[in-house]
Amino acid sequence: MLIREDEIRPTFGGHEKFVFRNGWLKKGIDAVRVDRLIFTRDEALVTLGVGKNMVRSIRHWCLATGIVQETEGTGLAKPLAASMLGERLLLENGWDPYLEDMGSLWLIHWQLISNPVRAFVWPVIFSAYFDAEFSKKQLIVLISKQIEQLSIRTTEGTIEREIDCVLRTYVPAGGVRGQANEESMDCPLAELDLIQAIPEENLYRFNIGSKPSLPTAVFGYALFIFLLKRLQTRRTIAIEEVLYQNGSPGQAFKLDENSFVDYLEQLEYQTSGALRINETAGLRQIYLTDDLAVSMENRAYRLLDDYYGRD
Repeated sequence: MLIREDEIRPTFGGHEKFVFRNGWLKKGIDAVRVDRLIFTRDEALVTLGVGKNMVRSIRHWCLATGIVQETEGTGLAKPLAASMLGERLLLENGWDPYLEDMGSLWLIHWQLISNPVRAFVWPVIFSAYFDAEFSKKQLIVLISKQIEQLSIRTTEGTIEREIDCVLRTYVPAGGVRGQANEESMDCPLAELDLIQAIPEENLYRFNIGSKPSLPTAVFGYALFIFLLKRLQTRRTIAIEEVLYQNGSPGQAFKLDENSFVDYLEQLEYQTSGALRINETAGLRQIYLTDDLAVSMENRAYRLLDDYYGRD
């Protein structure tokens, strides 16, 4: 199985074929903080200033990026609440409520890659496809195999629509970056330049290697959250696992080995050696002190607090 998650039962199509646009996540979390059932109300069209399908899409993207979360209830009637990350990032006095910092876009990208239920195709494409170049047809085959292994029934048309949404998330219309705004149809994540179109060959290419716009703090946040779910009582993990494993920061950010190790060295300095690189018998490992291992979530948020200049 490409992604081993026994309890995954993904949902498809909640985006209504829309990528999220500049301002949508802010609108969504602000509306939820006023009315936790806003997405079930007729007045949501007025509150959010969009059409019915876009209302459903905004709800989907707020959940897929983890800035809001469902509470009790069933179906669309489940009340929503702002998540801790959503509040810290997008409230009016938050880190970056209008996602003006490139680091915030990388953070939202990480949130999508970390959500195999709401954004199933995203982590599969980024974590389970290792060739630099690919076609839509190859992705359809990949996703179909994964869905079959999870015993989920869906159609090829549904899979193709999900793949189209992934590609439009990262590839701007016309191939021109830097034009994402609320009026445009481009997703802000296209600014990350993670996927490039090769129209003359009907192919796409991952941009693998150094990411100058990816802050060490966001990399560190992703790394700590990833390790928190996998280390349990361990204090060491092979660098290759965190670089190449499904759902890892290395795969999510499409880093090569050199740039990945550069980030680890910067984190070693920022954590005063609480995280460090060890090499024994030719095996390079990440080592965590006990203090860091038992407080990784807090340390992850502290990295972001420091990056955004909040105490």
